[in-house]
Amino acid sequence: MSLEKMAERKTRKIVKMLVLFVIFAPVIVVLFGELVLHLWNWLMPALFDLPTITFWQGLGLLVLSWLFFGGLRGSGPRSGYRHHWRGRMRERWECMSPEEREKFREWLHAHGQAEAGPDTGA
Repeated sequence: MSLEKMAERKTRKIVKMLVLFVIFAPVIVVLFGELVLHLWNWLMPALFDLPTITFWQGLGLLVLSWLFFGGLRGSGPRSGYRHHWRGRMRERWECMSPEEREKFREWLHAHGQAEAGPDTGA
């Protein structure tokens, strides 16, 4: 396959993904906004005597919750970052001598991480 054909296929794929995103992203946003609206209006007035909300207020609550609680953290290219960090730390830990490990544990303890370290399950 020639480079031109490969580039053309890749361009088509990108355009297709962009069109799908433009179509489905607003639909998903509206569905989540409606979900928040209906859940709020069903539960909050009955449980806590709070007022009902509009769609835009529900969407605002959704955005605030994503901002405050980390929203879409589990998806996307950075989702494996924590796992990657732990793997790197374990490699470093395995390369340390017992003296270096003890010194590192003392440093963690001095900085408020009393029982941390890869071999302690933290």
